[in-house]
Amino acid sequence: MRVVFAGTPEVALPALAAIAASGHELIAVVTRPDAAQGRSKRLVPSPVADWAAKHGIETLKPQRPRDPDFAERLRTLQPDVCPVVAYGALIPSEVLAIPSHGWVNVHFSLLPAWRGAAPVQRALLAGDADTGITIFDLVPALDAGPVYLREASALGDSETAGAVLTRLAHRGADLLVEVLDHLADGTAVATAQGETGITLAPKLTVDDARVDWAGSARTIDRQIRACNPSPVAWTTHRGERVKLWLARAHAGTVLTPGVLAVDKRSVHVGTARGVLELLQVQPAGKKVMAAADWGRGLGADPGSFE
Repeated sequence: MRVVFAGTPEVALPALAAIAASGHELIAVVTRPDAAQGRSKRLVPSPVADWAAKHGIETLKPQRPRDPDFAERLRTLQPDVCPVVAYGALIPSEVLAIPSHGWVNVHFSLLPAWRGAAPVQRALLAGDADTGITIFDLVPALDAGPVYLREASALGDSETAGAVLTRLAHRGADLLVEVLDHLADGTAVATAQGETGITLAPKLTVDDARVDWAGSARTIDRQIRACNPSPVAWTTHRGERVKLWLARAHAGTVLTPGVLAVDKRSVHVGTARGVLELLQVQPAGKKVMAAADWGRGLGADPGSFE
């Protein structure tokens, strides 16, 4: 089949590479426009655009998918199908109708659970035991289309959102090619999702990432893992922001919420239930470091998080 792939971040690259290596013809990619990066605000192409440029694949970067020039170019390309992994914009009905086999989306949850931009992050925050991959036919309503394939995957007790997404991205790439193969030979069957068990997964904000030490150690540990690598959980210490990259919850020990207990090898923080051992932190203006190294620089009175 003639394929136009839509995706933007690094998590989309395994699927893109798998399609390029398959028996299908990758004729173009669609991705978000170049974005300003760093203090210089230099425009940088997305990982998908960068991959396409290196492989000589035509790249479409519409400001909005409803732009007439984009729709006209897509019609000219005559794709049979448009696979999607984390493209980052809603596709209007008139553009969804262009490929004969539609737009086939890879979503990292067991739909209809966690419809939206941050399914893995929200699953971790909620303490779900598992997540998964759903491949479905894109429709105008958010992540509501009929499903070609679902596969469950357990969430590890110490996995970060980044680690889970990397793992699911590689497995999802194989499953996506399998679905494309079935579409090509006419054996693909899509089943309606149903209306029960729907939950929403909006993108995590910086406010979502602020730690409340009145929570339990287990809850805060989930928050830290859900926010890694973005937007990164944070708190304040002596008036400056400290990012929390990795931690580990311990039950049974009592320490006042927010209060730091530091020794040569570890940093612990009190919570409403249990204590949290910090493993990796990032003080304001510095690189990520071992929490124990940061703790040794706090002096005799390490104080507390605000």
